[in-house]
Amino acid sequence: MNSIVLTQPRAVVFDMDGLLLDTEVLYREVMAEACSELGHEMAVEFHSHLIGVPKDRGAQILLGHFGPDFPLAVFHERTAAAFAARCENAIPVKKGAYELLRELGRRNIPAAVATSTHREAALDHLQKAGLLNLLATVVTRDDVEHGKPHPESFLTAARRLEVDPSTCWALEDSHNGVRAAHAAGMATIMIPDLLEPTEEISKLCATILPSLMHVLRELAQLTGR
Repeated sequence: MNSIVLTQPRAVVFDMDGLLLDTEVLYREVMAEACSELGHEMAVEFHSHLIGVPKDRGAQILLGHFGPDFPLAVFHERTAAAFAARCENAIPVKKGAYELLRELGRRNIPAAVATSTHREAALDHLQKAGLLNLLATVVTRDDVEHGKPHPESFLTAARRLEVDPSTCWALEDSHNGVRAAHAAGMATIMIPDLLEPTEEISKLCATILPSLMHVLRELAQLTGR
């Protein structure tokens, strides 16, 4: 862990998949199924390289692994269709997401999302999850030139919220997300999902917590309420 001491934030910027939404396991399942249908095997170890990676970078990783003839367009169509079918009526939400966002609202601490997902899908998923109206702004892959691990998405969120990045907490579950948030100068809290922190990632975090409920407790301890 780095030397940043957590103080009450002026704003909190959340990642989306694997952090607010319990969707990374679903993505892993539908991606593996699509690969199987196309005659390939997606091992869990390989999938880990795609977590927290923007779609354009993910495409490069897929082609590098499966070869230049891998049918990317078909793969993306099948994974999107399968994910949509599984989440047609609702999106699974991480425990503590509603409680933490509502508590931030009660304290007048604005919350934002900084995600590598494209805008249409991100807004749809947050709406279905019942979280969209609890957020002040949503920064998607369509809103920035550079995806994570570049800090642009977090810096854009801070700019929209009109706060200094150094006064923000950033909550992330992926290695690339942690790198991006730390590079933006935010107090970075990792909440591991499918990826455990490495030595490198641990050094970039102000703290590592098991869940959003633990973040809520951390916030309460800072103010004694």
